[in-house]
Amino acid sequence: MSEKEYDLSASSTTDVGHLKDIEAGVEPRHEQEHEIAEDAIEAPGVPITADEGVDGGMVPVEKAVTNKSANPSVNNVSAIPNGGLRAWLQVVGAFFLFFNSWGIINTFGAYQTYYETGILASSSPSDLSWIGSVQAFLLLLVGAMTGPIYDAGYFRTLLLVGSFLVTFGQMMLSLCHSYWQVFLAQAVCIGLGAGCLFVPSVAILSTYFNTRIATAMGLAASGSSLGGVIYPIIFYRLEPTIGFPWATRVIGFIILVTLVVSNTVMKVRVLPAARRKIIDLKAFTEAPYLLFVAGSFVAFMGLYAPFFYVESYSIEYGITDVSLAFYLLAIINSASVFGRIIPNFIADKTGPMNMIVPCAVLSGVLSLCLIPVRSVAPLIVICALYGFFSGALVSLPPTIFVHLSPNRGIIGTRMGMGFAIISIGLLIGTPICGVILNGSSFKYVWVFGGALTVLGGFVIGFGRVMKAGWGIVKV
Repeated sequence: MSEKEYDLSASSTTDVGHLKDIEAGVEPRHEQEHEIAEDAIEAPGVPITADEGVDGGMVPVEKAVTNKSANPSVNNVSAIPNGGLRAWLQVVGAFFLFFNSWGIINTFGAYQTYYETGILASSSPSDLSWIGSVQAFLLLLVGAMTGPIYDAGYFRTLLLVGSFLVTFGQMMLSLCHSYWQVFLAQAVCIGLGAGCLFVPSVAILSTYFNTRIATAMGLAASGSSLGGVIYPIIFYRLEPTIGFPWATRVIGFIILVTLVVSNTVMKVRVLPAARRKIIDLKAFTEAPYLLFVAGSFVAFMGLYAPFFYVESYSIEYGITDVSLAFYLLAIINSASVFGRIIPNFIADKTGPMNMIVPCAVLSGVLSLCLIPVRSVAPLIVICALYGFFSGALVSLPPTIFVHLSPNRGIIGTRMGMGFAIISIGLLIGTPICGVILNGSSFKYVWVFGGALTVLGGFVIGFGRVMKAGWGIVKV
């Protein structure tokens, strides 16, 4: 479907949006949550007694609440605010959700380095990496499974449950002394909580933004990078002075305060007018979607090798001292802040698939460039560049799933399926790196991570060609 056709179908009336959902095999919802209906009729500068109809006319509040056909459709692009105070507050709220979900995932490299010489020194690098990989796996898998819960109107419940589990898991981590305790607290509890926060952080933005969706998503996703900068530095600076338990609790209190912000400002504008399916098998018959998911699976399998192992690498080879090594992860995540904003801003002009392909390939090449590095300066430069390009690779997929969906009613289904498959790549990638490290050296860790990321980029590129051909077009 061309971009023009997509815009026309997406901006159809509510009834047409409902028909599309039915054609997609979705069961119609009997009623909307009352809170959602109230929120849908509010608009800046419009009296509370009337609502803007889907055809541009004014619909009385009573009818807007009681008449199902007056409920705003998720397919009605013309009704999306695409800006305004409430819309940008959702970006702020989503920023802190990313800050405390992917931001915590991006922090694990600092914990892995500490565990190797600290409370889990008896465990192998592969065993330790399972903690971080299961954490990331649960984030994406649970995020995929909670999509229908979000659609059913339980946005607030997901926020509260996710906020509790992430905070509780971090606090329990401060009491851990053995591997199984750390695994339950950090991998399982925090991973489940982060998964509950993931869908709200990405799904709500597509209902507030249209032409600015990649920019909004990039700003929100930069929270994961900032979390990956702040949390490792806090841990490294506090652990030697107040110990592991209290350093971990301080991070827990920061998590609590920042998640309160998200729970306060975020509010659903509109939900799909029908409950979506968990699986849309038709998507796997579409080459662009299939190749994008397959390429992302391969790329994410290798992407996190530097995040987990670059600190240990610099210490083992004597490239940096221990104090500087702990900041390498912060350097990666600092550059990733810009990598999640600038490429996403450009993607609104060029198309997200045109942007993600070179970023994936360059990320893999930079991972391979770590092989000969034996001095500080080139190591820092590679970490900064890797953070920038890998940031785009992590933040662009939600926007691409929007572009690869024929209508907005099935975005959640296709995004959920895609991330569930990608999560398996995240799960097995870094533990395989640990096995490689046990049997050989860091050289082959970087070969594994770099080669897979480059390969994933080429597979995504082939999907881009299948969708729009070889010409220079926005896609």
